[in-house]
Amino acid sequence: METLPAPDAPGDVPDVPDVAPRLRGLRRRRGLTLEAAAQRAGLSPAHLSRLETGRRQPSLPMLLGLARIYGTTVSELLGEVAPERDPIVRASRSEPVEADGWLYRQAGGPGRALQALRVHVPYATPADIVRVHPGEEWLHVLDGRVRLALGDAVHVLDPGDSAHFDSLTPHRIGAATHGGAELLFVHTLTQSPVAELCLGTGTPRLR
Repeated sequence: METLPAPDAPGDVPDVPDVAPRLRGLRRRRGLTLEAAAQRAGLSPAHLSRLETGRRQPSLPMLLGLARIYGTTVSELLGEVAPERDPIVRASRSEPVEADGWLYRQAGGPGRALQALRVHVPYATPADIVRVHPGEEWLHVLDGRVRLALGDAVHVLDPGDSAHFDSLTPHRIGAATHGGAELLFVHTLTQSPVAELCLGTGTPRLR
């Protein structure tokens, strides 16, 4: 009797023969051991090893998590060729969006692993949300003063000051001046919707 092949597990990505060496290459490029990458991805080292040797196909949630850890996109992991992107972001094409008092404009190209924004930050209040998430953040104050809480430390940044920190450190950002503050903001949350970056739970709306 012929044995039928087992069905794919829910969410498995079929027919991606090149994903295994690509996963291994990206991990090594990031300087991560198998154990360190597996821990960040919520996988066992044995499971990640099977993914890297092609003995197990990754699910889409696994690819999303690994892409975030390696600072890339699922499209790159799958070997898809990205369409040519315009490297120029024109101010006239950047629609301001507001949510929870934050006003932001896209300052970088869409679909990039590195996301850049120009942000107007409202005055800090005790009710501001403390955030913790994977990735890195960099901000540079253009105008006004910014109060940045990192863990138990609170820093006040003046125009021209910058901060670069691991987003897994509990952090809270707000203006130290009542009129708000302007800053450039860059983060490495791969393919994250801009509205979910630092704007709390409010519904974003075009201005």
